[in-house]
Amino acid sequence: MKPDLREQILTILAEVPLGRVTTYGRIAAMTDGATPRLVARALRELPAGHGLPWFRVITASRKLADHGGADEQRRRLVAEGVLFDNRGRVAADRLWP
Repeated sequence: MKPDLREQILTILAEVPLGRVTTYGRIAAMTDGATPRLVARALRELPAGHGLPWFRVITASRKLADHGGADEQRRRLVAEGVLFDNRGRVAADRLWP
């Protein structure tokens, strides 16, 4: 991945407000050519101790992606006041931007 594209992704990620979520696709659309998969890749490659709110990024269906950190992601989102419906989806009004 091009370093400037990774930088765009991480800059956008840092802007996602507390208690809100965004999708891989929404982040991709705000860049100069990233795809949702590239956004996911950038998040997977974050170094330990980075401090970025990776957990605020969900799928287009407003669910958590199936990955090893999903339980931690849910825990962090709930701690910020983000709730899930009985189908595991986040309310549409929590989407940013």
